[in-house]
Amino acid sequence: MAWSWIADPETWVALVTLIVLELVLGVDNVIFISILSGKLPPEEQPRARTTGILLAVITRILLLTFLYVIIGLTEPLFTIPIVEVEITGKSLVLLAGGLFLLWKSTHEIHEKLEGEQGRASTKVAATFASVIIQIMLLDIVFSLDSVITAVGMVKHIEIMVMAVILAAIAMIFVAGPVSEFVERHPTVKMLALSFLLLIGFTLVAEAFHVEIPKGYIYFAMAFSVFVEILNLRVRGGTSPVRLRKPYARENKLELQPVPIARESMTSSAASVEESVRKTAGKSAAKKPKVKPAAKKPAAKRKRPLG
Repeated sequence: MAWSWIADPETWVALVTLIVLELVLGVDNVIFISILSGKLPPEEQPRARTTGILLAVITRILLLTFLYVIIGLTEPLFTIPIVEVEITGKSLVLLAGGLFLLWKSTHEIHEKLEGEQGRASTKVAATFASVIIQIMLLDIVFSLDSVITAVGMVKHIEIMVMAVILAAIAMIFVAGPVSEFVERHPTVKMLALSFLLLIGFTLVAEAFHVEIPKGYIYFAMAFSVFVEILNLRVRGGTSPVRLRKPYARENKLELQPVPIARESMTSSAASVEESVRKTAGKSAAKKPKVKPAAKKPAAKRKRPLG
């Protein structure tokens, strides 16, 4: 029977395992969605996160529907003669996705650290539509990885769809806190962008059939997060560095001013005051002293004769 798998305990164990794997694979997607949605105004960020996750679910379900097409992507299309590497449809998708991640992460890091801030720019700020398009492009890559993992674990497509939907529901609740935490701590945002660089490199390597164990990647990420947690505790209540961040409102560029830490304001004010004091001292030293005019002696009155 088609639904005989419901009474099979192994099926439910596989379902739970697949949900966990979907969540692990979806963390990368949530990080990227959080970073992209952070470029929008605050009132539009929750809608962008929810839309991105729903699009990821739709993409995964569509890919599961065309299951046989996905499996056919593993067939070799051609072979690179020098290194004798077979290139498949899956390889091309992974290569395109990896290069996109490498370019996007590098661009984001440069924009956050050295981008224009506080003045007019000729560049167009991110809009809701552009962010959603970028999320859709990346959803295809992460969905392919997720679907291929599901195909390798489970035989029933019903279980795959159920695991994808349940994992997406969990991601909807996780995306908000993850995004808010990343926005409050800019160093975490830089760490997340570094993760995307690492993932992009991994996808490019997998495109050429160079398998990098996932355990090494996740251990490196976990260790980096542990070190960052220690740094956050050491810094305590000090004001964090603010990254450059353009806001998009009504298709117009509106750059948010960068708040300055209190320590920086105090030191800057002190230095300005010192400079003013030195300048005033130099001006006083150079100013010529004006001697008071000498008083003329009073004219003696002549006494009349006689």
